[in-house]
Amino acid sequence: MQQTISINGRLVGLGHPAYIIAEISGNHNGDLARAKRLVRIAAEAGADAVKLQTYTADSMTLNSDRPQFIVGPGTVWEGRRLYDLYAEAATPYEWYSELAGVAADADISLFSTPFDIDAVRFLDCHNAPAYKIASFELRDLALVEAAASTGRPVILSTGMGTLTEIEQAVAVAEAAGDGGIAVLRCNSAYPAAPGEMDLRTISDMQDRFRLPVGLSDHSLTNTAAVTAVALGASLFEKHFMERRSDGGPDSSFSLEPDEFTHFVEQIRTAESALGQVRYGPSKSEEPSLEFRRSLWVVADVAAGDRFTSDNLRAIRPAGGLTPALIEQVLGTIAQVDVDAGTALTSDLVAASIGETEHSVGTSAKH
Repeated sequence: MQQTISINGRLVGLGHPAYIIAEISGNHNGDLARAKRLVRIAAEAGADAVKLQTYTADSMTLNSDRPQFIVGPGTVWEGRRLYDLYAEAATPYEWYSELAGVAADADISLFSTPFDIDAVRFLDCHNAPAYKIASFELRDLALVEAAASTGRPVILSTGMGTLTEIEQAVAVAEAAGDGGIAVLRCNSAYPAAPGEMDLRTISDMQDRFRLPVGLSDHSLTNTAAVTAVALGASLFEKHFMERRSDGGPDSSFSLEPDEFTHFVEQIRTAESALGQVRYGPSKSEEPSLEFRRSLWVVADVAAGDRFTSDNLRAIRPAGGLTPALIEQVLGTIAQVDVDAGTALTSDLVAASIGETEHSVGTSAKH
């Protein structure tokens, strides 16, 4: 399977900067002007993409008052009719072209989560650069197949999916198209409790699927995202809005603009801190090499006298032989008179001690 995917020419996967998706969801609150502002805000905050959700209330559920169609306890939507909830949060289809134009002007990618096959066809006609399958739709293999068959990347949010369900969705997507697949670790509680994020699954998913793995983050802090960077996550999704005080279906677990900017900054800082495998000093550490310990003569030594623990010590700064040679030097004869406060170099010692000052200095820098 592909180790990377490409969204609008941007490579996503291990070895590439994390791909950060700002999720608008229903946070436009039915206001197109607000939705446009959110696209621009996402770009200003440093997101790589902004994401919509494409559905209608009728494509999601039935307009029913039966108990099965009322949200039960344990979520922020408790007591709401499913139909009313989706009608409130839906992004009108006719907005897509305008929002895509705003995104292009802001130099940010825009794509969406389709919730049914008609939505896939609609987004395909509008050249959406990628498709996100929501965790609740992971088992809808016909939807997964339709999205993958467009030949564009498919991002699968795994949420409550069992390993078998995830494997099935990945297999279907792989068979249906060649646009590439990414999978997102996700806790589908809103908001998600840190103790239930189980981020070690990210590493396991990488080992199992050999695909880009990321995090759909519904928690209220950035701790999970920073931790996920260290575990190798290569794409992130987070809900955001202008002001939580404006309300809306997703307001309780969405970030405001300054918070989203900080979210992006912390991910980038964590990436930078990971760096690469390196031993020895970094460039900024090189000036400190001169303060490392080395061998110094601490009491006057006459030519022909021996170096002993009374007249030779390993102290700061550098300049003398490496302290690793002290056992070889002790007991050897001074070649010339050596004053206290002199760095011990190989030419001051009558006997050969194996490593020259030049080679010590070279090894210290490499």
